[in-house]
Amino acid sequence: MGIYTKEDLIAYAPTEDVELYPDSDGKPMAVSDLHRRILTRTIDVLDTYFQDRPEVYVSGDILMYYVEGDPRKSVSPDVLVAFGLGKKLRRTYLVWNEGKVPDFAMEFSSESTYRNDLGRKMELYASLGIQDYFLYDAEGLYLPSPLMGFTLVDGAYAPISEGSDGGLHSSALGLDFHVSDVGLGIYDSALDKWLQTPAESAVARAELAENRVEQEAARAENAENRAENAENRAQQETQRAENAEAEVARLREALARLQTGGRN
Repeated sequence: MGIYTKEDLIAYAPTEDVELYPDSDGKPMAVSDLHRRILTRTIDVLDTYFQDRPEVYVSGDILMYYVEGDPRKSVSPDVLVAFGLGKKLRRTYLVWNEGKVPDFAMEFSSESTYRNDLGRKMELYASLGIQDYFLYDAEGLYLPSPLMGFTLVDGAYAPISEGSDGGLHSSALGLDFHVSDVGLGIYDSALDKWLQTPAESAVARAELAENRVEQEAARAENAENRAENAENRAQQETQRAENAEAEVARLREALARLQTGGRN
């Protein structure tokens, strides 16, 4: 029997995993619409970012059991990322079957959870060996700071200091987290880009394509204007030449009259 915590085990009769380790704790998610929207977007963004890496598993609100044989020893991170597992669909996260805990966990704190997020849950994640632990307060009401990050140092969590741009860097993910216009922004400094959901990327591509069309139309209009201006200048030059020729002809006629008059 595998043991993944320092706490003593309470023996349980063997049974099917589905029965012993249910995929729901029966507790409703008591969160605001804003909280839920940003949480869902965060999971979607990370899942999209790692979609081409088959060894990276991204999930959220999934029950993680960390002591084999004791279904009471479970926790459900709002967001988790684990490297080296693969992307298969899971009902639960059984640490002894996976062979490791997640590398990154994040909690979206609310009025009913923030004390636990900063207390027992933080101690649990540290004892399990989860490298990075982040907390986000969507309403900005409960945590000391709307965004907090911690990394494991000698078995305990040490606060992650803000970067020069105000972001918090997760060394486990290689990504920076920011409080932003979308709620929680995630930035890849290596690629110099903000991560987006597929829907956001599609909108951005459509806007980019629309901008290109507008730019091409503007260039075509500018070219047409330049052509019209060139044509106008050519017409003006032609008119000036004609006027000059007419003036020369007039002067010649006048000169001829003077010369004729002089001979008479």
